[in-house]
Order: sequence, then structure tokens, then C-alpha cells
Amino acid sequence: MAQLNHMDKQFKTLADFLGTHFIYTYDNGWEYEWYAKNDHTVDSRIHGGMVAGRWVKDQEAHIDMLTEGVYKVAWTEPTETDVALEFVPNEHKLNGTIFFPKWVQEHPEITVCFQNEHIDLINISRKSRDFSYGMDRPLLSPFMGLFVCF
Repeated sequence: MAQLNHMDKQFKTLADFLGTHFIYTYDNGWEYEWYAKNDHTVDSRIHGGMVAGRWVKDQEAHIDMLTEGVYKVAWTEPTETDVALEFVPNEHKLNGTIFFPKWVQEHPEITVCFQNEHIDLINISRKSRDFSYGMDRPLLSPFMGLFVCF
């Protein structure tokens, strides 16, 4: 199947950003696929890294346009993982910060699934782990280079 690459698309408004599908790789090699479904919902798949194989649909998110062609997206997952992404698609740039709870770092295999079908397991796992919100939260904050969008 051919993969479409609309790297020449110009982003000006929030409407230009919504409905766009991105594939990107962090500097550390972790590969992600991400889709701006609408102004408050995203889908994502993780293809490389500590939680490779994780897939999430209909994740509620805060999606804002900071200025023309610059977008900020943030959400907290049921795992208590916090994610913040800044997209500058006209310059083919993306920056992301992810705060993983310690339990996810210690047991990533629990989260490697289609999350929507395993919310109960994730909630039980999260609640049974000894961690405090905001404590022992490993940080991933590398820049990402060029990415594909379609």
C-alpha cells in the first residue's frame, strides 16, 4: 500500500491540524503514530520504545493552536502517564514531553495492549502499585526531527 506524505501541506488554522495523521520518531528511536481525530480526541500507536505495541483510541486531550501553524496537545492517560506535544508542522518539527509513572517504567508490559479493551486491568495495575502522583516519574523530553503526515 502506498503511504501518502503531505509534507508540503501548509498549516495555518486549527482546522488544518485536525484530521491530520502524523508518524514521528523521537531522537532516542522511539516511533509513534498519532492522529488528531477532532478538537478534543486523539488516537495513537507506539511502534518503538519501552511501550512499543501500545494502541489507544479516543483519548481525551487538550488541543490548542498557540499561533498560526503551531499547536499544543496535552493529555493524561489512564496509566497516569502525562503527555505534552508541540507541533510545528510547517517546519517539520515536533517536541514532546512524557512523564511516565514509576510503575509503567517498572512494568511496561502491562500497558502494551489495545488500551480501550483493557482499562480495568490498567486501573487495577495502577492502583496496586506503590507510587505517588508527581513522584518518581521518569521524564522523556527529546526533540523529534522530520516526521511524516498524511
